[in-house]
Amino acid sequence: MKKNSFYVKVIKRLLDIIISLMTLMILSPVILLLMVTGLIALSGNPFFTQDRPGKNEKIFKLIKFRTMSNKKDSDGNLLPDEQRMNGYGRFLRATSLDELPEFLNILKGDMSLVGPRPLLVQYIPRYNEFQHHRHDVLPGLTGHAQVNGRNALSWDEKFALDIWYVENVSFIIDLKIVLKTFTTVFSHKGVHSETSVSMEEFMGNGPEKEEK
Repeated sequence: MKKNSFYVKVIKRLLDIIISLMTLMILSPVILLLMVTGLIALSGNPFFTQDRPGKNEKIFKLIKFRTMSNKKDSDGNLLPDEQRMNGYGRFLRATSLDELPEFLNILKGDMSLVGPRPLLVQYIPRYNEFQHHRHDVLPGLTGHAQVNGRNALSWDEKFALDIWYVENVSFIIDLKIVLKTFTTVFSHKGVHSETSVSMEEFMGNGPEKEEK
């Protein structure tokens, strides 16, 4: 990545600011509509915020549109994801419209348009040394793993794609990923894993694995 440090630090950041500002302005009517619809469809706050690790594993607040209700069982525990996601939530996931508020994260500098997706904070101690390198760059709204399988990939496949991106980031690669993102979103490929509406929890995979 060192050979492209000027692109990452200057050009990529400038593009992130311009694109996120333009997107938020142009899609502001859509964002407002989703806010109101989410408030009604999910009976409450339409936004979902959560701590996520960014570059160098610095924690930030990720913001998305909520796709699941907060319905609980008789013991006060949240119901399984499948039971808390209604048609509205599935629509947001399938179209990736739930990601729109993340342009605020991009504008703030927490994220970039392209980069490894920000995962859960509790995964950090489960990574091996190789996997930690996914945090050498800003996390992204879309990324190399997202356009090559998304949630249908195994964790090992995701991490391999993430690290490849970190080691090869460039304007051309970012452009290809952005263009491929549109195809991926419209085809709805990889929105869910094979066994769940969301990706299964990453539990770690033991000693570091050498990448060839």
